[in-house]
Parts: sequence; structure tokens; C-alpha cells
Amino acid sequence: MAQKRVVALDVGGESGRSMVASFDGSRLQVEEVYRFPNVAVQAGGTLFWDALRIWHDLQQGIKAAGHDIASIGLDTWGVDFALLDRADNLIGNPIHYRDKSWEGMMEWVAENVTPRRDLYNRTALQFMAPNGLWRLAYLVKTQSPILEQAHTYLTFPDLFHFWMTGTKSCEMTHASTHMIYNPHIGGWDMELLQKMKFPTNIFTEIIPPGTRIGAYNGIPVTAVATHDTGSAVVGVPTTTEDYAYLSSGTWSLMGLENRQPIISDVAYEANIANEGGYNNTFRFLKNISGMWLVQQCRSAWIDSGTTYEYADLAAMAASATPFRSFIDVDAVEFYGVGDYPALIREYCQRTNQPVPETVGQVMRTIYDSLAMKYRYVLDLLISAAGRTVNRLHIIGGGSKNALLCQMTANAIARPVVAGPTEATAIGNALVQFISLGEIANLAEARSMLARDPELRHYEPQNVNDWEAAYQRYRQIVNL
Repeated sequence: MAQKRVVALDVGGESGRSMVASFDGSRLQVEEVYRFPNVAVQAGGTLFWDALRIWHDLQQGIKAAGHDIASIGLDTWGVDFALLDRADNLIGNPIHYRDKSWEGMMEWVAENVTPRRDLYNRTALQFMAPNGLWRLAYLVKTQSPILEQAHTYLTFPDLFHFWMTGTKSCEMTHASTHMIYNPHIGGWDMELLQKMKFPTNIFTEIIPPGTRIGAYNGIPVTAVATHDTGSAVVGVPTTTEDYAYLSSGTWSLMGLENRQPIISDVAYEANIANEGGYNNTFRFLKNISGMWLVQQCRSAWIDSGTTYEYADLAAMAASATPFRSFIDVDAVEFYGVGDYPALIREYCQRTNQPVPETVGQVMRTIYDSLAMKYRYVLDLLISAAGRTVNRLHIIGGGSKNALLCQMTANAIARPVVAGPTEATAIGNALVQFISLGEIANLAEARSMLARDPELRHYEPQNVNDWEAAYQRYRQIVNL
């Protein structure tokens, strides 16, 4: 079979890159050909994404891929959206999901639109600050003039799809993260939007992942699983169903793959999301703050004059005393930008724990706490889904962190399979190759990935010590 090449454009919260994936009929290879920073912009008290800068870099990334490209696919983080006016011009830069505009909006929606439980029944999503619904509610509550100008609502990746192809549509895996998608009807919840007094005529068709939507400079464009976690889950190297996944990056997303959403009392109380997935599946998952805490600590130390590489931080954590202090990595104070070493010390002091002073102690506190939170969330998922889980697949950038992978295996008392590191780009590319007819289906694609000799395996160690520490962790963080 002649080798085919596709471009997987993957944009994350810190950076974006263009990856060229080559497939010769039996083996997939990916190569980074272009990388760019993704820098949020604060203006007038609001935090924005710089959409035009990203669009410029996406075009450069496609150009860097060279010739003989069979398809282009794009994925980004979830929840964010863009609005176009009647002339199809972008109305302002999209608001960043970490902007403070979400504050108070959960309560406002519950009081003025629909109760929390009804909202969960409708959208099957986890209640969390980034959800797009809160930014929509903010526009309504503040009577923003943007609403009078808005003519088209596009998910963030579909804004770039429109600029590439002229097609206005919203891909399902991303749309399902906005908390206005109703899985019962497989479309936008117009009744919910009407109750909120948000214009419903601006919403476009929702399309399934794998849809060919047009062409950019003659190259076919495929709407892959445009939510990056949706693409990452496609890239899980499994041949069985009795597994859980952890997509590890700025966020940690732990979940199970189901054929139907689970909208039960247990799932609601556990605040578990049901996000759309590839191949008519749902990602039954919880968002956990992941490497964000490490990134913010590193930024604070850089600001104070010392630059640490991530590998150095992991080494210092490995040398520090385990189980000395714990934090709830999802506490509200760890959501925004800030001096995280100081915030972690304040948390430990407030909860009557030893205060981490050294860099290694701060990092060990983060790593121990992440591993414990993974154990807690996995238990919630298994209980709510009634499923058996025999192993955890850690995919994404965090799969390179051998210390955290081993700590996670210890905490959950199950084997961990780490890799592929480039799961998001690989999943993006696999959907394209399946759509092109080069790979038969998802099962064939995953079977190929499972044969990768570079996958790393971690068996649980010191399980009794970790179990005792876990019980203490739950008491300290009140879970």
C-alpha cells in the first residue's frame, strides 16, 4: 500500500502544533513539523484567546507539512466558542474558559433558568467552571450587545474549520462539552436556550466526528473528534473493554467509554460528565486539575528568578518524603492563575499539615495529591457505571512522567499502561485514516496501537502503605 500522509493540528492551552501522520498499511508514524505558543491575552479585565494569532499559526503549520497531504484534521480543548456577525466576521476574541465571568453563573442559572438536577438530566455534564454555558449566561445576564450582533455560534475548533472551508457546522464531541447539548435528542437543547433567553437561531448543524466538511487549498478537511480528549481517547491502545483511561496534560481527564450516557442519582451526586465520543460512544469522565498545578508552580519560580525543567521537578519530588502533606487539587483556589507554591503552603497551613517549604516538598505534595485524586475518581466512576476495571491507560504528555505513572499504579492498586504520549494527535490522525478508508474501524486502529513496543507498563507497589495514606488523604481534604 502506498504511504498516505495527513496533518493533525492539535491546539492546547499552552501551545499548538502541526503533526504529520504517515500510514503505510500496517504502521502509523507521527512527526511534529511546527509548534507555536498559545498565549492568552488579558484586556479590559477579561481573559481572551488570541484567535487570529492561532489561525495564523495553524496556516503556518499546514504549510510546514509540505505536499501530498490526503487530509487535515483539527482538535482543541473543549467548552469555548466563537460568535460571528451577519457578515461572518468574528465578534471579538473568544473569552477564555479561565476568565472570571463564570463566577456566580452556576447559581444564576439555577435560580433563573433551571434547577441543577434538571440541567444535569438535560446535558449529562459535570458542573465545573469552564463549561461554556456559564459564559453564555454571563452575556445574557449583563445584556451584552454582542447578542444583538451574533448571527452564528461556532465551537472554537469549528471557527477555524469555517475559515478553512467556509462550512458552518459544529462537531459533536466538542459541542457536547458546552452544557447546551442534549444527548437525549442528539442536538442543541433549544428549550434550555429559550429559557435562558439566548438567541436560538444562531446555532448550526451538529455533525458526527469523521465527517468530511470541505477543503483548504484543495486539501480535504475532516472534522475529527475536535475535542482534544475525544481524539486522545481514540488513541487509547486497548484491545479490551475493561479499562479506564487518564488523558494527562494541563487537565487530567479520567473516564470510561460507554455506549449510552449514565444519568443517574449516583452519577449526578458524583458530578460525572457524559461527553460525546467517536464511534457513537460517550466519555463517562471527570475533569481533574492535572499538570496545571506544576505549570503554575514552575511559572512562579521562574518569576522569582529560577528556572526548573519539568524533569528536574519530578526528580526533586521523587527525593522528597512521601505522604507528608496533601491538597485537594481541584480546590477553587487552584483554578485561576496565581502564586501556586504560596497557595499550596496556605492550604497546608489551613488544614494543620506540615507546610512544604522546599521545591521538592511542594512538588511531592502535588504528585501525591494527584495520585490520590485519581484513585478517588476511579472509585467514583466504577461505582456509578457498575463496571469492572482491570487496568488504567495513561495517555498524553503526562504518560512520560514515570514517577507519577508509578505513583498512580500504587494508589489505584491496578496496572498502568503508559502511552502513547501523542495520543491526541494519533487519535486525530486515526479518525482521518478511517474516514479515508485506509483503516477499517476503531478496533483495528487500537489493535495496531496496542502492539507498540514503546508502551510502558507499571505494576502496583507498596499497596498497603498507599491504602493507609489514601484514607488519611480523604480525611484531610474532606472527600
